[in-house]
Amino acid sequence: MPDGLETLGRAGVAAVIQPGGSKKDSVVTAAADQLGMAMVQTGERHFRH
Repeated sequence: MPDGLETLGRAGVAAVIQPGGSKKDSVVTAAADQLGMAMVQTGERHFRH
């Protein structure tokens, strides 16, 4: 969800790394673009549901 990126952007974070693979990846990527935040998607999930 983009709310985490919005919070990070207000705190001055300029770049994030995320695993990707979510149904909402396009929404999160668009939010990063809008915030001018660099984002790297690793393509490897590192947690379990």
